[in-house]
Amino acid sequence: MDSLDPLAWSMLLMLVGCALVVMEVFIPSAGILGFLAATAIFAAIVLSFYHRGPMVGLTFLALAVVGVPVVAALAFKYWPQTPMGRRFLLGLPTEDEVSPEDERQRGLKKLIGKVGWAKTPMLPSGAIVIDDKTIDAVSQGMPIEANVPVVIVEVKANRVVVRPAERDESTRAGGDDMLRQPLDALGLDSLDEPLS
Repeated sequence: MDSLDPLAWSMLLMLVGCALVVMEVFIPSAGILGFLAATAIFAAIVLSFYHRGPMVGLTFLALAVVGVPVVAALAFKYWPQTPMGRRFLLGLPTEDEVSPEDERQRGLKKLIGKVGWAKTPMLPSGAIVIDDKTIDAVSQGMPIEANVPVVIVEVKANRVVVRPAERDESTRAGGDDMLRQPLDALGLDSLDEPLS
């Protein structure tokens, strides 16, 4: 029975070393797999130098210097998409999966884009009124005075974020019922001035 050629042993050790590098990247082993990978790659280089001379030895050395980082990079890129990689690496949970969602949260998310009005001054937090409901809210960074039309732009956790409404948006502030809209939202002049 013929034994393997030393060059075949070198190639086999190089492949084993690269496989161990991939395993070291994804399986916690306290450095044992990394040590075995380095030993296998070093043995492959030594065998190639010893049995085939400097030309083949330098080829294996260059292969180790270039091949190991390439193999590790490819492992990082493709392993998580394999069935085995999906078992080892759990995907990051989405924001919806981690945040507890209840009926109130779903109701608040439905309000995004709706127009209401500031019930209190918002410096930056205060109360707003939308659809005859009073809701605690936070402005997007600028102070908002009371009775100013606002638009809900974001709901994160239970925090409602608003911004002042544009002129065309402010006409929707009270819906179809104009009597419920604040005076400023209707664009009327102040009633405090005497008639001229």
